Amino acid sequence: MNGVHDMGGLQGFGPVRPEAHEPLFHAAWEARAMALTVAMGASGQWNIDLSRACRESLPPAVYLASSYYEIWIRALEVLMRERGLVRADELADGVMRAPPVPLARVLRAADVDAALLRGSPTDRPPRAPAHFQVGERVRARNMHPIGHTRLPRYVRGHTGLIQKVHGAHVFADEHATKKEAPFNVQAEWLYTVVFDGRELWGPQADPSVQVSVDAWEPYLEPIA
Repeated sequence: MNGVHDMGGLQGFGPVRPEAHEPLFHAAWEARAMALTVAMGASGQWNIDLSRACRESLPPAVYLASSYYEIWIRALEVLMRERGLVRADELADGVMRAPPVPLARVLRAADVDAALLRGSPTDRPPRAPAHFQVGERVRARNMHPIGHTRLPRYVRGHTGLIQKVHGAHVFADEHATKKEAPFNVQAEWLYTVVFDGRELWGPQADPSVQVSVDAWEPYLEPIA
């Protein structure tokens, strides 16, 4: 979707200023926000691409006015309300009124380290040979889907070079359409594509700038 979250290459938001010696969290509530999001994600009620799509679907004014972890919490509230895991009045005052909804999967404190170490691999057996090879020039499709996509808006319609083939991985765009388990989708080949800065932003761009984007095969088309 062409949402406000897709800020790459946009002007008017000021420069990115990395914070020297930036802490992992700037406040204790941020750590709790991450913990809640990870714990509820482990419940199996939604997948990671559904959660990303939910963040992207926040009203633009809310999204721009929220910090990173505020966006996480706002999206988590939406996901939980949609599934009857929390009520609006409970969120408003923090008082639980309905009994907890039983969940098939619960991430317990003793299992957190092992779960984070294990992660959630997205690689899958390919269903067909890779269409593109390292060194091949491709064009990012000029696509504007209604739902979730991981193809940045600023590379659409531009040409780049295949730098690496990562194998077949769960296709995020389709994954985000699965509203309930099981979240099985076909895997698509995933590539790293390098774009020249001048190709993206014109001759006035820094000639030394290159941008690498991981792009699934459905995002790309061959150059005749």
